[in-house]
Amino acid sequence: MENQTLEGDTLLLEGLKVTPQFSIPAFILLLLIYFFIMVSNIGLVVLISTERSLHQPMYLLFCNMSINDAFGASAIIPPLLSDIFTPISERYVGYIHCAFQAFCAHFYASATHTVLMIMAFDRYVAICNPLHYATIMTHRMVLGLSVWAWTISFLLVVILIGLSVRLSRCRMVILNPFCDNASLFKLSCESVLINNIYGLGYTVVLLGSSLGSVTLTYLRIALVCLRSKNKTLNRKALQTCATHLAVYVIMFVSGSIIIVLHRYPHLSDHRKLASILFHVVPPAMNTVIYGLQIKAVRQKIFIMFTRNTTTGGK
Repeated sequence: MENQTLEGDTLLLEGLKVTPQFSIPAFILLLLIYFFIMVSNIGLVVLISTERSLHQPMYLLFCNMSINDAFGASAIIPPLLSDIFTPISERYVGYIHCAFQAFCAHFYASATHTVLMIMAFDRYVAICNPLHYATIMTHRMVLGLSVWAWTISFLLVVILIGLSVRLSRCRMVILNPFCDNASLFKLSCESVLINNIYGLGYTVVLLGSSLGSVTLTYLRIALVCLRSKNKTLNRKALQTCATHLAVYVIMFVSGSIIIVLHRYPHLSDHRKLASILFHVVPPAMNTVIYGLQIKAVRQKIFIMFTRNTTTGGK
């Protein structure tokens, strides 16, 4: 791949490396996973939007997560599917398209952190300040938190990708399954010191604020539950918090594995696989965790399926 000579803004993308005998099984598996991600996430958003009983801050904030999961999966999985049956030497991609995919990939990752932060704040208010929950978590507050989560992520990623796009290019090969920020600035022979400094700061700020806020939130919630003798309240708090925490742990571990593997060049194939799984596992698991764990959502899904089955039987 390194010996390819390309002109203009055309790049050669490594894509998903699959042997010919596993091409069809890999395609079918990825397609089924993508179909499940889209149907489950969009279906959950539609369910929450149409059922007035679910128009509560916790569920409305979760719509942000479902929309982001569908967005993140759509930015990565369809291009991977189209590359499976294309020879590696013919996987061309335009530079602008590559930069846009890199933006989408990092925007998805950043928004995942910020959305989980505002969801943690909602749980904190609900459990630690229940008497004022309705006056604090109004629809206006929910909208404001959602706009904040998306805007902060957008601005951080625009700067991140902008610093890479400004660089001149002396290479034309992307040694990655899809385009990301590291792939973009590695195309340049210029100094990337600014990119590395901002990238490090971006990662520290995002992960630090995310992990710090979630940790402090759950420490406060744990203290409130330990002091409370209301078993019903504690059980409800444990259920909703365990759901949110499970989603956060899956996302955090998936992202951390990629960061750690960057330190070991000889494990580049493992890092590439981990980067794909980051856009596959959390989006597929989040709706399952929320849909099956939260009683109100589970009941509505059961009622809808029962209604449809009864109608179909008639």
